[in-house]
Amino acid sequence: MKRWLSTVAVVVWVGLLSGCAAAVVGGAAAGGYYVGTDDRSAGQIAEDASITSTVNSRYIGDDLVQARIINVDTYNGVVTLYGNVPNQSVVDRAVELARGVKNVKQVVSKLTVGAN
Repeated sequence: MKRWLSTVAVVVWVGLLSGCAAAVVGGAAAGGYYVGTDDRSAGQIAEDASITSTVNSRYIGDDLVQARIINVDTYNGVVTLYGNVPNQSVVDRAVELARGVKNVKQVVSKLTVGAN
């Protein structure tokens, strides 16, 4: 029960940071679901969520990287980046910023350059 409550607290915290109050309500229920079906511990799920949030925050604060066009997923400390970006400089910067986040073990770029 404590694990579930910890996960719900993290999901609410991440939801509040993203500014999506509506997502927090649904996210809390989803958080409990993930703990029951995910092979990661609640602590690892929380750490992965923290990594994703930190990477996104770094993208928002960067002049070159456009956070809204890059999707960040984290699983067991491995960050995977998805999206379509305008040039290779953006890819390189996005990977560099993600690698600099604490507890990131690896960054996998699945970013594509150019038009859809």
